[in-house]
Amino acid sequence: MRDEDRPFLERVYASTREEELAPVPWSAEQKAAFLCQQFAAQHAHYTTHDADASFDVVTVDGEPAGRLYVDRRPDELRVIDIALLPAFRGAGLGTRLLRPLLDEAASRGVPVTIHVEHSNRAMGLYRRLGFEPVRDEGVYVLMRRAPAAQPNAAS
Repeated sequence: MRDEDRPFLERVYASTREEELAPVPWSAEQKAAFLCQQFAAQHAHYTTHDADASFDVVTVDGEPAGRLYVDRRPDELRVIDIALLPAFRGAGLGTRLLRPLLDEAASRGVPVTIHVEHSNRAMGLYRRLGFEPVRDEGVYVLMRRAPAAQPNAAS
């Protein structure tokens, strides 16, 4: 991630909130301002509290497709955020991004963790890859994949 990626990363973030904001009776300009503010707060939080993490722009055939933020902690591999633009969702890219992380964690003997919104459509993907809910945290559930866990499906 570079400074010049910020407009793209804002667009990725906004795309993850479209359904949630659809029923809100704000103008497009109000929604855009709100999303810009929320992205800035999230970005500042991540880069401050997870300063040693990797913050990567995901590309497909050279085209920016999403973001993957990972914190490689001594006792776990934490997927801070994984988000793809709508055009890239549901085509197996999430699995292709997560598999190497699962392999890395297994080789280190540490679990992989991720916070997932209860309504996130990727919840099924995480379950197929061996993640299990650990703790309900309101809007989010902390999911964990033990280093020895094997996925239930190849997709």
